[in-house]
Amino acid sequence: MSPVARHFHATSSLSVHKMAPYSLLVTRLQKALGVRQYHVASVLCQRAKVAMSHFEPNEYIRYDLLEKNINIVRKRLNRPLTLSEKIVYGHLDDPANQEIERGKTYLRLRPDRVAMQDATAQMAMLQFISSGLPKVAVPSTIHCDHLIEAQVGGEKDLRRAKDINQEVYNFLATAGAKYGVGFWRPGSGIIHQIILENYAYPGVLLIGTDSHTPNGGGLGGICIGVGGADAVDVMAGIPWELKCPKVIGVKLTGSLSGWTSPKDVILKVAGILTVKGGTGAIVEYHGPGVDSISCTGMATICNMGAEIGATTSVFPYNNRMKKYLSKTGRADIASLAEEFKDHLVPDPGCHYDQLIEVNLSELKPHINGPFTPDLAHPVAEVGAVAEKEGWPLDIRVGLIGSCTNSSYEDMGRSAAVAKQALAHGLKCKSQFTITPGSEQIRATIERDGYAQVLRDVGGIVLANACGLCIGQWDRKDIKKGEKNTIVTSYNRNFTGRNDANPETHAFVTSPEIVTALAIAGTLKFNPETDFLTGKDGKKFKLEAPDADELPRAEFDPGQDTYQHPPKDSSGQRVDVSPTSQRLQLLEPFDKWDGQDLEDLQILIKVKGKCTTDHISAAGPWLKFRGHLDNISNNLLIGAINIENGKANSVRNAVTQEFGPVPDTARYYKKHGIRWVVIGDENYGEGSSREHAALEPRHLGGRAIITKSFARIHETNLKKQGLLPLTFADPADYNKIHPVDKLTIQGLKDFAPGKPLKCIIKHPNGTQETILLNHTFNETQIEWFRAGSALNRMKELQQ
Repeated sequence: MSPVARHFHATSSLSVHKMAPYSLLVTRLQKALGVRQYHVASVLCQRAKVAMSHFEPNEYIRYDLLEKNINIVRKRLNRPLTLSEKIVYGHLDDPANQEIERGKTYLRLRPDRVAMQDATAQMAMLQFISSGLPKVAVPSTIHCDHLIEAQVGGEKDLRRAKDINQEVYNFLATAGAKYGVGFWRPGSGIIHQIILENYAYPGVLLIGTDSHTPNGGGLGGICIGVGGADAVDVMAGIPWELKCPKVIGVKLTGSLSGWTSPKDVILKVAGILTVKGGTGAIVEYHGPGVDSISCTGMATICNMGAEIGATTSVFPYNNRMKKYLSKTGRADIASLAEEFKDHLVPDPGCHYDQLIEVNLSELKPHINGPFTPDLAHPVAEVGAVAEKEGWPLDIRVGLIGSCTNSSYEDMGRSAAVAKQALAHGLKCKSQFTITPGSEQIRATIERDGYAQVLRDVGGIVLANACGLCIGQWDRKDIKKGEKNTIVTSYNRNFTGRNDANPETHAFVTSPEIVTALAIAGTLKFNPETDFLTGKDGKKFKLEAPDADELPRAEFDPGQDTYQHPPKDSSGQRVDVSPTSQRLQLLEPFDKWDGQDLEDLQILIKVKGKCTTDHISAAGPWLKFRGHLDNISNNLLIGAINIENGKANSVRNAVTQEFGPVPDTARYYKKHGIRWVVIGDENYGEGSSREHAALEPRHLGGRAIITKSFARIHETNLKKQGLLPLTFADPADYNKIHPVDKLTIQGLKDFAPGKPLKCIIKHPNGTQETILLNHTFNETQIEWFRAGSALNRMKELQQ
């Protein structure tokens, strides 16, 4: 009987059996895997016992352990440390013996906590259930923010989402209760805002199953986006592996003022570093300019660091963080952070692998896009560029909010712009939507009048959720294929990202610039210099917005949307119907057969950008995130086939007919044909979604060969037993044609740092050999041999 089947009744719905005693299983895992014990035993030696959050009063901040580990590493390295190094190395499993070399060695780390959003939590919890473990070993939370589609407005959209997704929400709520995971119900808000308001703190090491987890860097934490399998490792209490990051320093001088906002800092940095310039590195902001940025502004900057491929981003602890902690009911954490402040800022004289300097006093408002978040333009210039490039100047929709820009300050600055327009009798020429980041933000901006001002200028306040930012947008004002422009305060603007229309030109900027442009209705408007015409016919110019960083009164928490896991969950059931179309229990992937991979068929050779949106689309597909077979029907449907320049159209090597990518992959799997994908640069950039790795594995893929990978996706592929390989010579990408077959040799002697050989077999009978590099370490090679990281975990349990 499979590990999954052992824990479920074979009835119309499968229910978790009462498992072995927690202490016994934990002891076995600790013995086999070197699991830390302080999360499953009483916490000792606290200089001051301060809880990580109000929701976990018995889980304490371990600054004493952080300090101890930093001192060990500092003595070993004998040099000043960056803030990133202090926090990362301060969480080492074995600081005395861990090999440490930036950009090369793999670190074994002990994160403090795990956070999962509902779309990714489904697969993460299914994998955790499959592991056979009875409880999570570290504080963990689930946040329902991805499955709420924007249609008409907040309350109606939320009610509809609860009805449509009832099965999934029930699964997540009961799984959370069963395994000790906190559950934030739909309507709570976006995961990253909830984390900032309740869980992030200076010096925390947090991993989250969403690429914008780095948002928590705004509170001085190292918060890293990962796939669900990584989360399972941490929830199981197993040391988590991360390639030792390089550190990119961004020195901020001057101060923000006028129309320039925190968003402009990361828009500028994205233009400098591009979408892959931060890969393998932590971006660490420092310098005198930091103090001119609010805590939530720092979070905005860190959040969108995901768009440059960075492992994460972080700011040093300062008074703006102290104010935010106090305002969100965590003055005790602020006081403790003050005591340990030397460990929460970089050492003088520390070394950065790359240093960028941005003078905030000279920085101008920016707008990036379309189709990529690193195409940076000053707002003053974008209109002329759009005219030259043929981008639509007319703005159809302006959208503010998202996990990147939905703070109290963001809403206040947007409302300040809207008030000026209303005073002159104007409303938005474009459609205008507002997405509060959390229930606390929604309730507070309603109380303080911001929400009504934004409605008065023509806006619609949507549910506290991701919504339009991730493609959960039931858009009615255009037809698919219609060329149009939208302007958002979001983070990501890939082709079709927001509305599934490849002709939507999406631009990202600050909320106040979005508001100004929505009022003007055109990309040619520069609020710093241009005039509007009021209802009375008189010209006027918008003044730079000014708003409070935090509410003068306390935050209004709004509705209580949190579910505590019960102390005794022995009677808790987790239901997964065997006939469900939304949820599906996992079967283990097949184990490597010990042989080289012979005669791999090329499923698709991808041309150009291929993000995780291209590999596993979101939007309407989000409803299948808990059902691996159903969601596999979106595999690579957005990727462009180099053979014909089309999306979702590939040649079946057996029938010679062109058809959808998933159908062709299923045909190959049915006929025992193993296949490979050939990719271009930075393959898998964007979202952390591990479905982009699970789907090719499920449908018979064995390897992905590219010029380069985005960090999270490369790790996700390894976790699922696939081979992410790169061309030793990027020019070899051109040697492979979609009709070729490939043989990967050297797997019997698979070893870290040792290239593999690839034999390219052309249809005319000729062959050529190229070399393929990889970044596998010994542990990751064991994942491959076992068939997946989860399979390897089960082997170690046995």
